[in-house]
Amino acid sequence: MTIVNWLKSRLVVIAGLLTLAYLLLPNVVVTVFSFNNPKGRFNYQWQKFSTDAWRDPCGVSGMCESLALSLQIALWATLGATLLGTLIAFALVRYRFRARGAVNSLIFLPMAMPEVVMAASLLTLFLNMGAQLGFWTILIAHVMFCLSFVVVAVKARVMSMDPRLEQAAQDLYAGPFQTFWRVTLPIAAPGIAAGALLAFALSFDDFIITNFNAGSTVTFPMFVWGSAQRGTPVQINVIGTAMFVVAVLLVLVSMAFTRHSKRRDRQKA
Repeated sequence: MTIVNWLKSRLVVIAGLLTLAYLLLPNVVVTVFSFNNPKGRFNYQWQKFSTDAWRDPCGVSGMCESLALSLQIALWATLGATLLGTLIAFALVRYRFRARGAVNSLIFLPMAMPEVVMAASLLTLFLNMGAQLGFWTILIAHVMFCLSFVVVAVKARVMSMDPRLEQAAQDLYAGPFQTFWRVTLPIAAPGIAAGALLAFALSFDDFIITNFNAGSTVTFPMFVWGSAQRGTPVQINVIGTAMFVVAVLLVLVSMAFTRHSKRRDRQKA
């Protein structure tokens, strides 16, 4: 009976830990197989422990080039989508204009629409315009579908802002630029950062839209898909593990910074 009561009192925690373990299991498998020395072209069965792939992560022809291209596209797409999305979010929250409701509805279309529909639509647009498929068409497509996610993230943050803080800054003789730079932007920064991180992850990971609009350009997801048809090199697991570790470190650093800021604010108070 004691064990049953103990399980009931910790049911939510246990369910959360099991869910987290389920979500992280693929990452664990990828990490383990990054130290594998497979026999043959496919890295699907454990053979022998080896660190050869970690010592030479760019040993596969074209892989690091495609990775660098994906990172470059993701960075530029994040910058463009974050800038435009932030401006759109502020406009939708702070201003009243004609077709505001229609714009709000259109923002959600790329999020609700199947990727293959958007990919085919963008391809049709580029072909009708006579554009050459490649880096720029991929970048434009990525900004298009990342924009909605940034707008939603920033809009939620802007809607929760207390307008009295900006009014107080104006009462203290702060100009429009000073008010925005010292009050509005710091408050909206978490939403902007969340939208930017989401845009980067979506852009770097995208395959369907990229595959339609890439032409002969090969990004990292396309390289992984092509490699899976003829043989999966261990270096792909190495890159995947490295990206996962970097993401976890960024989250930990962000949490530590937030905790330090809260502790400093308490001390000042």
